[in-house]
Amino acid sequence: MDLISDSHVPKYAQIADIFRQRIARGIWAQGVRLPANELLATEFGVSRVTIRQAVDLLARDGIIEAQQGRGTFVTGTLKQDRWLKVETTLSDLAEVYRDTSPEIINISESRTEAPVLPTDGKPAEHYVFMRRVHSRNKRPYCVISIYLDEKIFRKYPKRFRKETVIPILKDMRDPRISSARQTLTIGTADLEVAKLLQVPLNSPVAEVRRIFTTADRTVIYLGEVTYRGDFIRIDMDLRP
Repeated sequence: MDLISDSHVPKYAQIADIFRQRIARGIWAQGVRLPANELLATEFGVSRVTIRQAVDLLARDGIIEAQQGRGTFVTGTLKQDRWLKVETTLSDLAEVYRDTSPEIINISESRTEAPVLPTDGKPAEHYVFMRRVHSRNKRPYCVISIYLDEKIFRKYPKRFRKETVIPILKDMRDPRISSARQTLTIGTADLEVAKLLQVPLNSPVAEVRRIFTTADRTVIYLGEVTYRGDFIRIDMDLRP
């Protein structure tokens, strides 16, 4: 399994996080003996010392226990931290961002064109591009690329730089959002995303593409969001 070799997250911590996910998903249920350290070292391409460090990390949390002469066993249980709900209405989505108050790290900002498709609507004259990471309790949970109509950005540049964009747009009366839609696909973290989200390379992620348009079909907001797969959940009402 690939790990991020040049990440600031130590390999043993990356492996411990994978162990946590396996326990949370029931792959390693309570009472189960983990594979031998030699096998795990081969799986992850690391030394047995690194595996022992990962085991020790979880042992300190009371999740697993190394028993001399018997092996390492799962002694605790974990709930997945899927606290971030992917909402299906604009109002609910705006409230999620108000309530979670993410810690925002702005990576870049520029003036550019947006990758607007013909089916999305009409492109605005110019866009301001912002790439940022959202975190909660210092844990990054999504990377987002935002293309915002420059005319709208110039109305509240300080707020757009420091706050989440969607609640601001939702409260605006001119222009008013006429249509909002999003598409979700499942993918895997590439090297850049893995580093930003502090997850192993090729970890599962959810990719969301959001489009907001005005009454004349001008695309005023295009957002491309990549979420950590172990943080999100989707609840939908199914029509009978």
